[in-house]
Amino acid sequence: MGAAKTQLRLGEILIEGGHITVEQLEHALRIQRESDEKKRLGAVLIENNIVSETLLNTAIAKRLNIRYVSIRDAKIDIEAVKKIPKAVAIKHCLIAVAFKQGVLLLCINDPLNYYAIEDVKLITGMQLEVQISDRDEIVKAINESYSEVETQVAAASANLSAGENIAFSYVDISASADDTPVVTFINSILYKGYTAGASDIHIEPFEEITMVRMRIDGQIVEYVSVSSSLHGSISARIKILSGMDIAEKRAPQDGHFRAKLQELELNVRVSSLPTVFGEKIVLRFLSGGGVSDNAGTFGMMPDDYKKMMTILQNPHGVIYFTGPTGSGKTTTLYSVIEMLSKRKVNIATVEDPVERTLPKINQSQVNPLAGLTFASALRSILRQDPDIVMIGETRDTETAQISVRAALTGHLVISTLHTNDSISSIVRLIDMGVEDYLLATSLVGIIAQRLVKKICTTCYTEYKPGENELRAIGADVPVLAHGKGCHLCANTGYKGRIAVHEILVIDKAISNLISAKAPTEDIYDYVFKNNKLKTLQTSLQKLVFERKTTVEEMIKVTYSV
Repeated sequence: MGAAKTQLRLGEILIEGGHITVEQLEHALRIQRESDEKKRLGAVLIENNIVSETLLNTAIAKRLNIRYVSIRDAKIDIEAVKKIPKAVAIKHCLIAVAFKQGVLLLCINDPLNYYAIEDVKLITGMQLEVQISDRDEIVKAINESYSEVETQVAAASANLSAGENIAFSYVDISASADDTPVVTFINSILYKGYTAGASDIHIEPFEEITMVRMRIDGQIVEYVSVSSSLHGSISARIKILSGMDIAEKRAPQDGHFRAKLQELELNVRVSSLPTVFGEKIVLRFLSGGGVSDNAGTFGMMPDDYKKMMTILQNPHGVIYFTGPTGSGKTTTLYSVIEMLSKRKVNIATVEDPVERTLPKINQSQVNPLAGLTFASALRSILRQDPDIVMIGETRDTETAQISVRAALTGHLVISTLHTNDSISSIVRLIDMGVEDYLLATSLVGIIAQRLVKKICTTCYTEYKPGENELRAIGADVPVLAHGKGCHLCANTGYKGRIAVHEILVIDKAISNLISAKAPTEDIYDYVFKNNKLKTLQTSLQKLVFERKTTVEEMIKVTYSV
C-alpha cells in the first residue's frame, strides 16, 4: 500500500463511489461522536442501515485495488495462522490464511486500519498481501483456526511432559489458572469438538500413541495423537471431572459432567472401557450448538410435521420416538416437549441423564443406586398430577406397562424406544409384555427417525448413475450426485445431516388389528394399501432424487429396515 493511500478516508471512498450522500455521512459521524462506545465509522454505517457490509467492503476493495473475498469456504493454512498471536487477530479482526511465494496472505475486515497492518508486519517480519473479508466470517475463522492451533500446542506441550510426574490441581474446567499440559490438552479437544459440531470424542489408547478421533456428521474423523505415556493422566483427569472412580481401571464406568469452557457451556456424558493398552474414553456432547435443517418443524418435512401435530393434539395416549443410538430421536423429543411446555400444562420427565434443562418442566434424573429407576420414578410422577409425562427411554417391561396404564388414566406419555421402524415398535412392545388390548387403546403414534449425511456443497459433483445404483433406488434417473471430498468435509464427501421420519398415526383400524392380535404383515398391508405411511426408504429416495444425499447413504441407513 502506497503513501497516497494512507490519506484515504472511508467517508470519501463511499461518497466518491456514489454509495452514500454527504448528509448520510454527516449523520453517521454525528452518531459516532455521540456514542459512548468507540465505534469505527464502518460499523456505524452498517448498524444504521446506511450501507450493507457487502457494499461497504466491495467499495473499499475497489478503491484500494485489493480483493474482497469470502473465507467461509477457504482452506486456511494453520502454519500461516500461527504467525499472528490470537490476541492481535481478535483485536484487529484479521487472520493470516496462507503463504504465497513468501508473502503472507492476510484477510482483514478494515484494511484502512493501517496501524493493524503495521502491527502484523512488525510481528511477522513478512511482506503482506491484504484482502478484505466480512467481519462475521473472520470471527468464525479465528475461533475455529486458533482452537486448532491451541490443540496442536497443547498436544506438543503434553508430549514434552510425557513421563513427568504431573500434579493436577483438579479445579473446574473453566478455570484459566490451570495450565497443566494435560488439562490444557483436554480443554482444547473439548473446545474443538464442540465448535466442530462433533457428537462424540473418542480417546483411544494403542501401544505407542493415544489417538483422539471425533464423530462429525456420523463419521469418525482422526484428529490428533499424543504419546501413550500420557494416557493414564488424560484418563484420570476426565474421570475426576465426571465423578468416576480413578482407582478402578478393570471395569467399565459411566460418568457425566457439566462445565464452562471459555464462552461454551458443556454437558458431557463419559464412558470408559478397559482395552489391551488402557481405558478407551468416549465423551458425548449432550447439547450441541449445531443448526438443523427445518428447525422450526422439529427437523421434519412439512407433511411429516403436519402428521406430528395431529398426533400431539391427543390429550392422552402414548407416543413413541424410535430409532437406533445417534438417530437424533432425543433431540426431536426435546423439541416436542419444549413446544408442549408453552401450553397450560404440567409436564414431568424422568431421564438418564438429563441432557438439557428446560423451563417450566419438572425433570428427574434416574439414580439406580438410590433406587430411583424409570419405573419407580414414573410411579411417583403419576402422583404429582402431571398432564404430560416424558420418559427418556422405555427399557423394560415394567416401564412399558406403567406408561400404557398412565395413558389410559388420562395422561399424555412420550418416550423413546430402540426399534428399526414404526410398525416393528408394536411387536417390540407386545414382546415386552404389554397386553394387546391395552396397547391398542393407549397408543396414538409412533415416529421412527434417522439422520442422513448430506452431500458437501463445496465438492458436490453430478454424475450419470450405473445400473446397480438405479436398481438400488428403484427408478431411472439421468443424474445423481456425490461429494468428491475436500478439506471442508475432511475428504468424506459429506457435510451436515438431515433428519428423515416415518410417522405412523394409530387410527381405529390399526387399533382393531392390534387388539385382534393380527400378524404384523396385516398391519403393513393396511397402511400401504390405504397410503397411511411414508416409509424411511421413500423419504431417502426423495433426498437421493433431489441430490441432497447419495445412494450409498440411502442403502446404509435403510439396510436393516
